[in-house]
Amino acid sequence: MPSSEGEVLLSRHPSRFWQWRERELAAWASLSKPKKGKKRLALFGGVHVDAEMLPVLEQFRAIHVQTEFSCAGVSLADEPEEHSLYAYITVMDSEPARRLVAYLMNSMRHRLLVTYEPERGRYDLSSWMIGHNRSFCYLLEQYTKRFRIENDKRS
Repeated sequence: MPSSEGEVLLSRHPSRFWQWRERELAAWASLSKPKKGKKRLALFGGVHVDAEMLPVLEQFRAIHVQTEFSCAGVSLADEPEEHSLYAYITVMDSEPARRLVAYLMNSMRHRLLVTYEPERGRYDLSSWMIGHNRSFCYLLEQYTKRFRIENDKRS
């Protein structure tokens, strides 16, 4: 199972899932990737973000979870050929973030890959499935809404 220095893998996926993902990545890398359209941007807190991520970023802000980076395909500097590998969002560590991450890991299970960088105090939440950016963004938004509703009921 992959691991980078200074990064802790929090998601638990069986080794057969990792093998499947490696095959999927190899297949994806060899496919042609025609440009489907220009990346859509939106302003979020004065910063341009991928428009696909805007609804979930707004949900995170509403529950006081600070984000640092977000992407539903590529950064502004990336080439369009690299457009659909996976979607991700970086979340700064806090008590609300820890609760949300635990909830998302339990709810999204095999659709979510979570790593934690202790030195930087941040979580990376990414799509486990390659090329499922829109559905990942939508699921992340929907589960975060459910998390908000459940937390509001407890308050």
